[in-house]
Amino acid sequence: MVPVATSAAMGCPIQNLSAANTSSEEQYISSEERAWAHWRKLKQPKLIVAPMYEGSELPFRMLCRKYGAEAAYTPMLHSRNFAESQKYRSREFSTCKEDRPLFVQFCGNDPDILLEAAYQVESYCDYVDINLGCPQRIASRGNYGAFLMDDLPLVESLVKKLATNLSVPVSCKIRLFPVLQDTINYVKLLEDAGCSLIAVHGRTRTERTSERANWDAIKSIKSAVKIPVLANGNVRHMDDVQNCLETTGAEGVLSAESLLDNPALFAGFRGGEWVVDGDDGFEDGKLDRGQLVVEYLKLCEKHPVRWGIVVSHVYGMLREWLEMHPDVRDDFNNEKNLSFEYLYSMVDRLRARGVYFPLYVKTRT
Repeated sequence: MVPVATSAAMGCPIQNLSAANTSSEEQYISSEERAWAHWRKLKQPKLIVAPMYEGSELPFRMLCRKYGAEAAYTPMLHSRNFAESQKYRSREFSTCKEDRPLFVQFCGNDPDILLEAAYQVESYCDYVDINLGCPQRIASRGNYGAFLMDDLPLVESLVKKLATNLSVPVSCKIRLFPVLQDTINYVKLLEDAGCSLIAVHGRTRTERTSERANWDAIKSIKSAVKIPVLANGNVRHMDDVQNCLETTGAEGVLSAESLLDNPALFAGFRGGEWVVDGDDGFEDGKLDRGQLVVEYLKLCEKHPVRWGIVVSHVYGMLREWLEMHPDVRDDFNNEKNLSFEYLYSMVDRLRARGVYFPLYVKTRT
């Protein structure tokens, strides 16, 4: 695991690495060209783990990477807490050399504080991402995420501050305005301010995941800007991935909730709910969520995270089994001394019941 260690953390003055490392020749390269050069350098990842609150931490990112994910976001990090608290940084952010390409996502509304936070991670990531899409009540109270859509001059100042001072590119994850032209104007503002990549959640801030994401709007955004665009929404299995890429023209797709249920999604595995009864186009992939839980727990032993995060992932992956065996679920809920041994034994206990929920893959011809 790589600790967060920067010149600021060690009491040394922070340099403008972007300015220090930019040659006179590079200064003549347009921001569009730099954005695409960086994306190509990263081998243009198409399958990406979206930022998830307490859900896209290092062990889970590494599990998804094993099963096809080509890049990943950290969970949303609060820029003020990250800039001011070593304890917060140590608890909320960790990475390793295999954890690349990596987007580190921050929320905040103060350009200087956001920059201080970003300085701490620029050596460990490939993009510093500004969260402009969180629709939750906490984001409304804190005036960040999707609620910054009401103050575009502030958004512009946040992007400019990072783009002109960091050694890594700035990306933004956004939601849609109710009126498409407003969204087009928004993404052009982000691009002009120095954003090098835009990830678009194809819903407005009042729409929930039960409502279908607007891929046509993402297609319009892709046509309006000259930098890479990623699409987020309605990606439940690899057929959705292909359809989304074809419909939107985006460079890649993000998935969040579907990965929590099935971290092997990007390797072509899908749950039984996405296989029609009697469909001979799919076969048992010889993998189930119990195996994924065991692999995840081993990664957590290697890269420790808070128990609350571990429990949430275990619930997410074993949902069907626990619903079928409420006694095991109740024992899990009531366990006061959680340990890896207990969780491994719980998987064994469920397996002993003889219930099997396979993940399916397309039949090989």
